[in-house]
Amino acid sequence: MAFLDRTARVILLIELVKGMTLTFRYMFKKKVTINYPFEKGPLSPRFRGEHALRRYTNGEERCIACKLCEAICPSQAITIEANPRADGSRRTTKYDIDMTKCIYCGYCQEACPVDAIVEGQNFEFSAETREELMYDKEKLLENGDRWEAALATCISLDAPYR
Repeated sequence: MAFLDRTARVILLIELVKGMTLTFRYMFKKKVTINYPFEKGPLSPRFRGEHALRRYTNGEERCIACKLCEAICPSQAITIEANPRADGSRRTTKYDIDMTKCIYCGYCQEACPVDAIVEGQNFEFSAETREELMYDKEKLLENGDRWEAALATCISLDAPYR
């Protein structure tokens, strides 16, 4: 510091003290970060995560094969095939979602008249291959069965805004 004049040394010292003051001020405050895998932040009931097909309480799947979700999907990620049943109602024989195409817009959930297809709160799903991200009807129904309590809660909380 011998090459600096007295004024420059005073300015550097003041800046050093300001920086240390700021450091010590935040050093003893409560931390704002969370330990992610073990702690999770709050999610909105309107959060759009992993897709699921829901069932009625009697175990029958809700989807009535109206194909509105397939028609409204902007990325064309949903494929549905349906056949009429003996009682005259229609149910899906094939319900596939290509999760690599999905943009999580939520239009499928909004278009569904019976709340059959929903996007749940699960954001921690990953896969090692593309084939694992091709969700078929069985995988979607399994997700619905696993997350039904959380899905029903989120749908009821979101109901006033729909």
